[in-house]
Amino acid sequence: MMSESEVPTRRRPPGIYLLPNLLTTGALFSGFYAIVAGINEQFVAAVIAVFVAGLFDGLDGRVARMTNTQSEFGVQYDSLSDLISFGLAPALVVYMWALSGLREYGNFTGKLGWLIAFLYTACAALRLARFNTQVGSSDKRFFTGLASPAAAGTLVAFIWAMESFGLVGGPIRWVALGLTFCLALLMVSRIPFFSFKVWPEKVRFFWIFGLVLAIIPVAAHPPSVLLLLGLIYVSSGPVIWGWHRLRRRGVTATTPPPAS
Repeated sequence: MMSESEVPTRRRPPGIYLLPNLLTTGALFSGFYAIVAGINEQFVAAVIAVFVAGLFDGLDGRVARMTNTQSEFGVQYDSLSDLISFGLAPALVVYMWALSGLREYGNFTGKLGWLIAFLYTACAALRLARFNTQVGSSDKRFFTGLASPAAAGTLVAFIWAMESFGLVGGPIRWVALGLTFCLALLMVSRIPFFSFKVWPEKVRFFWIFGLVLAIIPVAAHPPSVLLLLGLIYVSSGPVIWGWHRLRRRGVTATTPPPAS
């Protein structure tokens, strides 16, 4: 007979951290709700749900780092949640809101609408997969390509702003098509975007006052201000990238050849 010391003990499976994964679940739920609201043509509710998902997504990683509860499970779960909330949900909402209406212009444009929506979803998936493979090796100050939450926020802010101004259908469908296409390409590009992950521990009083002033226009008309902020951030990457390219060409052109 085996003694008590020789009896094999059954190892319990490793647990998962509750708080950060609970926040990730909140983001996933918000993304799923945005899909349901978009199907029911409740577009403003769908837009707000995507922004709520972005809020949860911004909190889960920071909470995990503050409480030292990072895990590989959390990284993978967060990516799957991001694909639903910032890949599939915005694509479906913009398709239901504008791109599906392109069928009025012919069979080809009708197919083009859902193909561009699929392209957006696929680019978000590729962007997330690339991000996961570069964790720990990339510069934390910058994202390689436009982050999917920023792309989703800009896209749904456009929908919200157009809804608030009553600009629905007609030429706006083509603007939505072009914006969706551009955001998709920016997600898989190599253009660097500021990540805002590295913050100084102390800032001047002016920045706190500026933050208070920034809240006023957001509260006055959230759709237009959020769209403006999104477009500024989205355009900042290509503008800064192009500026650096021009400067490099200028330096190369003015550098004298080495003496023989």
